[in-house]
Amino acid sequence: MAVALRPATDGDWPLIERWLRQPEVQRWWGALSAAQAEVLAALSSDMGLCSIIELDGCPVGYAQAQEAQPLGVPLPAGDIAGTFRVDAFIGDQSARTKGIGQAAIKLVAAEIFTTSLAVAAIVVVPIKYEAAVRAYEKSGFRWVRVIDDPLLGPSWLMRLERP
Repeated sequence: MAVALRPATDGDWPLIERWLRQPEVQRWWGALSAAQAEVLAALSSDMGLCSIIELDGCPVGYAQAQEAQPLGVPLPAGDIAGTFRVDAFIGDQSARTKGIGQAAIKLVAAEIFTTSLAVAAIVVVPIKYEAAVRAYEKSGFRWVRVIDDPLLGPSWLMRLERP
C-alpha cells in the first residue's frame, strides 16, 4: 500500500467537487459552498500546496496547505504566525479507516517544511471527530487549545512544529 501526493490541478476539480458533495466530507469541511470556495481559493493561490492523495497510483483524497490566516476567532498571534494550515480528506469511501489519511498528513507536513519557511503547521479539528484528532496526533500534531470555529463549532487547534 503506497500513499503518495501529486500536485492537484484545475483538471482535478470535477473529482474534488464530487468528493466534496459527500455527506461525510461535508461534516468535516462544512457546507458545500464554503468547502468549494476554500478549495478553489487554495487551487488559485500561489502559496497554496494542493495535492491529490493517491493510493497505489489511484486518487483517493485531497489535501491542502496554505499560509494560515486569522480563523475568525480571537487567537494570540503566536498561534498562527509563520504557520501553514493543513486540511485533508479521504474522498474514496473504500480507502477510509485504513491509515491513508494519517500517511497523507505526514507527507503534507514534510512538503510544508521542505518547500517553505513555515515554523509550524496547524489544523483545526472539530472535537466531535475524535478519530481525526487521533490521526493528527499520530502524525505529530499536538493540542494547543479548543476554539469556537465559526463553520465547524468547538474544535481543537493543533500544531506541529518544524522538525
